[in-house]
Amino acid sequence: MYELKVITQFSAAHRLDNFYGKCEALHGHNWKVEVFLAGEGLDGAGLLMDFGVVKARTREVLEEFDHKYLNELPAFRDQNPSSENLARYLFQRLSATLNCDGARVRRVNVWESDTSCASYYQD
Repeated sequence: MYELKVITQFSAAHRLDNFYGKCEALHGHNWKVEVFLAGEGLDGAGLLMDFGVVKARTREVLEEFDHKYLNELPAFRDQNPSSENLARYLFQRLSATLNCDGARVRRVNVWESDTSCASYYQD
């Protein structure tokens, strides 16, 4: 089994409803996003998937978040834009655009700080 990872980032503001603490107030993060893909075989060039393709498609998805107030976006009108929900949303969006016969999105990690990360994956 092969695995690859790309790392990117975006900046955005959010607040958490039904949360009683500092994160209830409007605040922002410089989120780091890690996207993992896995597969058993390589293509003719010896790649699971071109890093450039993974990075470009990830940047396209993150454009809807970058420098935005996440609570106002359609994806988060009915749920908090927590790191957990961001990781699940990104996993689903990236799976739809990246999954192919040879490679699958395996996990998405969303870091809201240097020491705090949420992951989403499916068994």
